[in-house]
Amino acid sequence: QVQLVESGGGLVQAGGSLRLSCAASGSILSVNVMAWYRQGPGKQREWVAAITNGGSTNYADSVKGRFTISRDNGKNTVYLQMNSLKPEDTAVYYCNIADRRGNSWGQGTQVTVSS
Repeated sequence: QVQLVESGGGLVQAGGSLRLSCAASGSILSVNVMAWYRQGPGKQREWVAAITNGGSTNYADSVKGRFTISRDNGKNTVYLQMNSLKPEDTAVYYCNIADRRGNSWGQGTQVTVSS
């Protein structure tokens, strides 16, 4: 079982930046994919970005060029640097880790972007 704890959310003006962190603990396999998802008000949860244990990354088109996902395998932590934030980025952001056993989720952190 893997536990995930997100931090770094908050209120920011449009055009601003935030950095989210997600620390993983517990039984972590070396081969895994860590990802960020988000769920805006009245919307379904959507995938934002992912990074493999080897460092390969992928991004949703809506955040490409503005968000950067990274990880520190030594600290079992994944980050999401969010720049040029827009009001439509307002959501609860969730961390996810996937391995051969399945998925684990964090509790989420709120990001609010004011116009």
